[in-house]
Amino acid sequence: MEKLFNEEVASQIKQVLDQMKNPITLKLFIKGSCPTCLETKQVLEETKALSDKITLVIHDLNSGGEEAKKYDITITPTFVILDDKGEYHGVKFSGFPGGYEINSFISALLEMSGHRPNFSQEIIKRVSNINKPVDIKVFVTLGCPHCPGAVETAHRLAMLNKNITGVMIEATTFGKLSQKYHVSSVPKIVFNDKREILGNQPIEVFLNEIEKL
Repeated sequence: MEKLFNEEVASQIKQVLDQMKNPITLKLFIKGSCPTCLETKQVLEETKALSDKITLVIHDLNSGGEEAKKYDITITPTFVILDDKGEYHGVKFSGFPGGYEINSFISALLEMSGHRPNFSQEIIKRVSNINKPVDIKVFVTLGCPHCPGAVETAHRLAMLNKNITGVMIEATTFGKLSQKYHVSSVPKIVFNDKREILGNQPIEVFLNEIEKL
């Protein structure tokens, strides 16, 4: 099978991954011949080969149902990123993290390894005050240059507060889900299936919506 990363791209990604602080684990859930499962598995394998700090575990959703329940996974391909202690911080990708989304994928690896962004004390306080479950769905397409920023914000919120989960959903792969949430433009961000915003908004806008839930 032809590689997804050519030598130049692989070298660039390796340079970034060399900055990882702590080991992380990727857990990928696939099922049969689901759309983009092969591509997703391949991109995770090629990424793993670029860093000895990455462990990849692959589960079949049909036989690994109990494991999938830990992360509320019902659609494939979906993968989660765990920290060096094997703990889940709500960072999830559903669909192939290619195109522009390679940026949110690599960013999530780096940040889960310990490179957390510096937020103001006001932002940190607002995030820490969230004491109810918050599910953030970010619908994207791989050709959308503004989508990775929205995905990164959702994941950063999840990493800051255990009550929050952030999932990238590739809208084309999961067409029925996109129809359910009336996705006509991306990024579309849905909070607890109740509130929604469009576009790569600042973290303050995300928090405004969460605080209204």
